[in-house]
Order: sequence, then C-alpha cells, then structure tokens
Amino acid sequence: MTSVELPATQTLLGRVRQLWARITGAIKGRMPKGLYARSLLIIIVPMVALQSVVAFVFLERHWNSVTRKLSASVVQDIGAMIDVYQDVAKGADETRIKRIARDRFELTIDFLPGAELPAQSPRPFFSLLDHTLTNELGRKIRKPFWIDTVGQSNLVEIRIKLDNTVMRVFAPRNAAYASNSHIFMVWMVATSLVLLGVAILFLRNQIKPILQLADAAESFGKGREVPSFKPRGATEVRRASLAFIEMKRRIERTVDQRTTMLAGVSHDLRTLLTRFKLELALLGEGPEIDAMRSDVNEMERMLEDYLAFARGDSGEQSQATDVGKLLEQLASGAERSGHNVTSLFYGEPMVTLKPDAFARCVGNLVSNASRFAKDIVITGHRDHRYLTVTVDDNGPGIPAEMREEVFKPFLRLDNARNQDQGGTGLGLAIARDIARSHGGDITLADSPKGGLRAAIRVPV
Repeated sequence: MTSVELPATQTLLGRVRQLWARITGAIKGRMPKGLYARSLLIIIVPMVALQSVVAFVFLERHWNSVTRKLSASVVQDIGAMIDVYQDVAKGADETRIKRIARDRFELTIDFLPGAELPAQSPRPFFSLLDHTLTNELGRKIRKPFWIDTVGQSNLVEIRIKLDNTVMRVFAPRNAAYASNSHIFMVWMVATSLVLLGVAILFLRNQIKPILQLADAAESFGKGREVPSFKPRGATEVRRASLAFIEMKRRIERTVDQRTTMLAGVSHDLRTLLTRFKLELALLGEGPEIDAMRSDVNEMERMLEDYLAFARGDSGEQSQATDVGKLLEQLASGAERSGHNVTSLFYGEPMVTLKPDAFARCVGNLVSNASRFAKDIVITGHRDHRYLTVTVDDNGPGIPAEMREEVFKPFLRLDNARNQDQGGTGLGLAIARDIARSHGGDITLADSPKGGLRAAIRVPV
C-alpha cells in the first residue's frame, strides 16, 4: 500500500466509525429506558425474529412446494381431458368427457364453440396460486389460455383455446392451492400471544420487587420511613433488599448513638451554664457582671447551634405539611424584625417532609438574608416532581467564586453576608444538611432584586 492510499483508507475507516456511532446513538436514543420495557424487548425481539424465519422457511419451502404440486396435478388432469377430447373422442361425445372430468377429477368442463379468450385482467401481485398455475399451464399445456383466480372464492376458472372451441374448466381452489396454510399462521400468532402474555405476567412479578427496592431506597434518601418494605423476588433481588435493610439499620443505629451522645453532652454543658447563670445572679449587678452574663448567653446560643448542626433532623418523622402556611409564618416572623417580606406560593401546598427541620432550613436562609437586606421575597412552587423555595433579597450578595465555600461549617466571610456577627458560621451549613436529608439541595445565584437568591429544591 502506498503512502497516498494509507490516508484515504484511514479517512474511510473514520467515516465508517462516525456512521456507526450515529446509528448506535440513534438506536440508543429510541430504546426504552425502563427495565420492564427492556426486558419485554429482550423477549419479544427474539420471538418475532424466530417466528419470522420459521414463517419464511415454511412459505418458501412447504407452502410453495405444496401449491406447485397441486397446481401441476390440476394441470395434468386438464391436459388429460384435452387429449381425450382431441385424440380419442374427436369431439363426438362431449357429455361423456364432462362426466369423466366431474366424477374422476372433480373438474367442471364446458365447451364454448367459436368463442375467444377474454382479455387477461391484471394479475394480483402477491397471488402465489396465480403465479404457479400460470407457469404450469404454460409449461405443460402450451396453448393459449386465460385464468381467473380471484373471481370466485372457492373455484378457479381456466379457459384454454383449442382448434375450433374454447374449453372452460372450473377447478376447486383447494385442489390447486395449499389453502390450509393459514392455520399454521393462526396457531403461530395465537401461541405467540399466549407466550407473550405469560412473559408479561412473569416479568411484572419479577420486576416488582426491584421497583419496591428502588422506592424504598428513594424514600429513605428523602428521610421518610419505609415500614412495609420486605425482601421479595429472586435470590439476587432478595440479597440486595437484605443488604439495603442492613445498611438502613446501621445508619439509623449510628444516628441514634450520635443523638444519645449529643443529648448527654448537651445536658452536661447546660447544667454548667445554668450554674454560671445562678452564680451571676447572686453576684448582683455591674458592668463586669453584665459582660459575663452576655458571654454566658452567647455560649448558650453557640452550643445550641453546634448541637443542631451535629444532630441534624434526626428523630423527626415526615408528614404532610402545608408549605404555603409555613412560608407565611416565616415571613411574619421576619416582618416583626422590621423587614419588608413578601411570601408567595404556587401549586399544591401539601408536601410530605419534616416540618420542623424544613422550617429551620428556610428560616436560616431568611435569617441570613435579613442581616444584610431590607427587602426579602420568599417564593414557593410545587410541581409533580419537586418543591422549590427561593429566598431573594436586595443585599450585597456573595461573590460567585465563594458561593460553594460558604456552605462549609464554621466558615465566616470577612466582607460578605455570611459574616454572621457573633455567630458560628453554621446557618447555611445546617440549611444544606437539612435539604440534603430530604433528598434535595440548596444553590446560590444572583437575585432579580439585585442581591442573592438562595434556592431550595427537594423531591416530593
């Protein structure tokens, strides 16, 4: 191969690969996405392909062969009667010829003296009988003829031009044509439908445990209970279900242990803070006492934030909640602190979630916005898949490169809205943790009001 041919070959291979990639991409784009539909396709496609091959072989080998033999037999009978008429009877006894044809060959023969053959009508495109009978007549009779295979449903009419007459023959269709082949097709289609119905029922029962496992995992990911879930189905599906149940138990056990530990820590620290408050109350009043009392209150607030972040929303059960009413309550609370707050909700307000935790999540965003903005708009929207809550303000906002960093625990920006004067830097971290425990997330973007937009989106 020369150096000129090599690039041409490479270019051709590249085009073939591109064409193949386009074809496979188009097929993948039209393939069903669900496991149930794909499993049915795996069963239906081989079944249809196999039956198509069987039907093709049957039609080509058996049906054509039988029809050819039957047509040849009818043509031989007609040829015999022509020979009898021309060579033996010499046209003297047509009645006897008709009787022999009727009794011996089941043919109805008539002679039309002086008649001519009719004009040949257009042949049916898919008529196997018409094609086969025409070939046999042309090969064995070798006289002008005319046939009609569609005029009468049960008979085939054949006219043959003899010397001074036209012999008209009516032959039974089933004597020249394998007319019972449709029974094979009916049985094949009927058995296919029965097998397909059995396959559909079987697949539904096999895939149902997989769907139940997926629903249970999705519900657990949204923080909801799945009390009715039990391992079902095939051995592999049962193993996966048991593994999910064991994983769920371990996670719940870990959360319970952490919650118990935090409850003990919270009790011990609050006991000490209570002693400090009592001792400060016994010391009387003074600038130093007021400063110490302020520090104790700050320590108590910081302790509550730390415990809330570490505890998350464990222990609370999901329930149907009126999110529109919840947003109105948060807006009223922010208005009491001197802010202009608007609350809007679109769609069905009843959503299954953890109400206290979700209120804390949205409340942290509203509280964060109220520190640096005067005007706040809280908007809720629920469709068939997601609940979306956005908090817009007209504050200074957060630089785009820092919008993911501010969700890190204890992070406080020096010159931005998360400075949280005297706070712990856990407000946004707690809000995102709650949103993710519901299977959603929180994102930050520019607000149409000129400040920051915080958007919560959780599946419903």
